[in-house]
Amino acid sequence: MLRDVLDTHTHTLASGHAYSTIQENVRAAARKGLKLLAITEHAPRMPGTCHDFYFHNLKVVNRLAYEVPLLLGVELNILDSAGNVDLDLPNLKRMDIAIASLHTPCFYPGTREENTAAVLNAMKNPYVNIIGHPDDGRYPLDYVAVVQAAREYGVLLELNNSSLRPGGSRQGSRDLDIEMLKLCMQYEAPIVIGSDAHVDTDVGNHTLALELLEELHFPEHLLVNGDPLRLKPYVNAFPLEAQV
Repeated sequence: MLRDVLDTHTHTLASGHAYSTIQENVRAAARKGLKLLAITEHAPRMPGTCHDFYFHNLKVVNRLAYEVPLLLGVELNILDSAGNVDLDLPNLKRMDIAIASLHTPCFYPGTREENTAAVLNAMKNPYVNIIGHPDDGRYPLDYVAVVQAAREYGVLLELNNSSLRPGGSRQGSRDLDIEMLKLCMQYEAPIVIGSDAHVDTDVGNHTLALELLEELHFPEHLLVNGDPLRLKPYVNAFPLEAQV
């Protein structure tokens, strides 16, 4: 069985369409035995989310003051095929962790070439650590190019547990995840599972993702969720050695 002790993709009330606080998410993570939790609020272009000031002020939060060590960061919106994102560089540099994702309110799906260019160019940003839910059939991608670029730039591809839920808004995610994961095994490209939790009861819920990985016999050494220290080379800041 694959070991899973961290969650790199969760949201709180600050994201505007989520329903729990940082403390509620942390308590849920502690109950599930997680060793590391990332809070990654939606960046400013997502309707209803927090202002730039929120990200600027994260400096006041003690990452080691909770039951589970925290990484505080952002889920960026990829805005165009050039890979531009919606947090200014001074704030982005302050983030412990940054996910970059394609969301329909911020980037209307383009051609396979346009979508792939958007993801590849976002990976070139040195402060982008993870490509979020690259399994949305509304955004066709060249997965060979995406997986090869992820390995080249040291960016993790996310297996998003929420994408795998039946009836979700992302189209064809399971088949697309299988295609991506097989290429990750072929090219030795590491991945990370994220819950994409928008409520505390979903924090650390990776059930569907883990089932898929077990089905594919995905190798443990390519999954960073097994040990917080595996994540360290891929994030912008990791002030957690005393806890892990």
